[in-house]
Amino acid sequence: MKFAAAHHYQKPCLGTKKFRILILGMVAIVFIFLQTLIIPTENIPGTTMSVHERTSILVGDDFSSMNESDLVYSPKLQIEDFDVNLAEFELGGEETVKDKDVTNVFMSEKDGSNGVNDLSFKEVLVGDKESVMDKDVVRRDEDEQLEDDFSKVNKQAREMLVDIEHNVTLQRGSVASTKTSLISPIVKKMRCDMPPKTVMTMTEMNSLLFRKRASQPKMKPEWSSRRDHELVSARSQIKNAPIIENNRELYAPLFRNVSMFKRSYELMQQILKVYIYKEGKPPIFHVPILKGLYASEGWFMKLMESNKKFVVKDPKQAHLFYMPFSTRMLEHAMYVRNSHNRTNLALYLKDYTNMIASKYSSWNRTNGADHFFVACHDWAPYETRHHMERCVKAMCNSDVTQGFKIGKDVSLPETYVRSKRNPQRDIGGKAPSKRSMLAFFAGSMHGYLRRILLEHWKDKDPDMKIFGPMPPGAASKMNYIQHMKSSKYCICAKGYEVNSPRVVEAIFYECVPVIISDNFVPPFFEVLNWDAFSVIVAEKDIPKLKDILVSIPEERYLELQLGVRKVQQHFLWHRNPVKYDLFHMTLHSIWYNRVFQIRHGSRIKAQEG
Repeated sequence: MKFAAAHHYQKPCLGTKKFRILILGMVAIVFIFLQTLIIPTENIPGTTMSVHERTSILVGDDFSSMNESDLVYSPKLQIEDFDVNLAEFELGGEETVKDKDVTNVFMSEKDGSNGVNDLSFKEVLVGDKESVMDKDVVRRDEDEQLEDDFSKVNKQAREMLVDIEHNVTLQRGSVASTKTSLISPIVKKMRCDMPPKTVMTMTEMNSLLFRKRASQPKMKPEWSSRRDHELVSARSQIKNAPIIENNRELYAPLFRNVSMFKRSYELMQQILKVYIYKEGKPPIFHVPILKGLYASEGWFMKLMESNKKFVVKDPKQAHLFYMPFSTRMLEHAMYVRNSHNRTNLALYLKDYTNMIASKYSSWNRTNGADHFFVACHDWAPYETRHHMERCVKAMCNSDVTQGFKIGKDVSLPETYVRSKRNPQRDIGGKAPSKRSMLAFFAGSMHGYLRRILLEHWKDKDPDMKIFGPMPPGAASKMNYIQHMKSSKYCICAKGYEVNSPRVVEAIFYECVPVIISDNFVPPFFEVLNWDAFSVIVAEKDIPKLKDILVSIPEERYLELQLGVRKVQQHFLWHRNPVKYDLFHMTLHSIWYNRVFQIRHGSRIKAQEG
């Protein structure tokens, strides 16, 4: 009787257990069915779905920054009453694919619930095996069939779980594959690997400079000073400079107006005072580089900081303020290699500028318009924009499409110095009659232009000695120098940026420079007449390069070559500066542009004397 009663009460328990197993099996079957819906469709033979239909990927403009950790589950694919978050991906977000556990795949972004269950996926499928096998609920002698049924369902559940984990892996690979396929045809090119969208011709540059000089200066200081009045007086004297003829020191055809240049140079020598900020720690500040591609900023820094004629200790006595940092050392000290991010470099100079502004009233009087820096690294325009925008920028990268302002900024010659002890080593070249080669170029394939040059002229014409990179070694360097010394024309093709050290190298070796670089403002543009000693060719005219050169009459070539030899003195560094050399020409252009930018303030501050 008791046994019968016990048996009677046991059946509902067994029935309940079977019902639970049945439900568990149904859940497993439903999820298996769902798995067939979320398998990556590119793995289904014969699919006709588009890439967008197979995997929806929301991508930004910059594909290069996209990696696996940037892919997160986002927009939801609605399947009946379930929100399955496996089909679509987007850039950004808080959680990443590799950080997501399979148990979290079906959780929504905000509240952790997606309509399936608040339990984890494993808990739903696998259940609590120990509770199912509880001895108080299931008797051993009556549970063999029940346990077999459970094993089958449990095995299916585990297999399904493995499939899901594998499927997530496939989805990752699918997205990565799709991402790669999307990137390949539409790789975003760097600006330096593409021709400029707009081109300003040399004629347009000349017209712009003329208009700048003729117009009323717009930069009005917060308050005027005696130094401003001295600059305004100097401008008047320069404009009314006495005409000079047959000056032995200056070759008149080289200059836009040799009389104005000479008078301006004399006034600079008599009047100009420069204050150099002592703030700033090495190696970014006060550490000159005297050798290599960036030597121009280093030599100017060295010679300016050791100068006793122009430098003053009292900022109230200064017409100009020098900020002595090295853009090359800034890159060396601050740039994270291969990061492709220069933000920290710009922020470093912004902090420096803010410190100067908080400490000195001189900056705030003109908002930096009477301040200047000298920089030869390609990144200088980016590193100094905004916070140093009103300064006089003496930069090698003088690109009018990248913020260089004609009439205010100064195009600094990029000089490749091979010996800091003797920066004039190997100077000179063969006489015009002994220059057997028509044109020469050799260099690395930086940027888009040089590849075009080689496509048209490498090994195409014996008169056009156009090569790629020269082999490494001292012998190769000497061969390069001898080629420049033996050529009538030296091709100065831009690299990544508009500037190239070949312009000064050609002058150094007395070879007529042929400048091929759209939007490049040549050095000392405000005072020099580049038509007197160079040939400027538009990038689009590279296929006609030889025709352009051979069409130049011999008499004209001799005039150009004479101009190169005469202008050479203005492009030389000396350990001790000499009159009209590169140090003085750089300082003069900074002074000259500032003189023509100055405007009277409304009052003179009493304490400035």
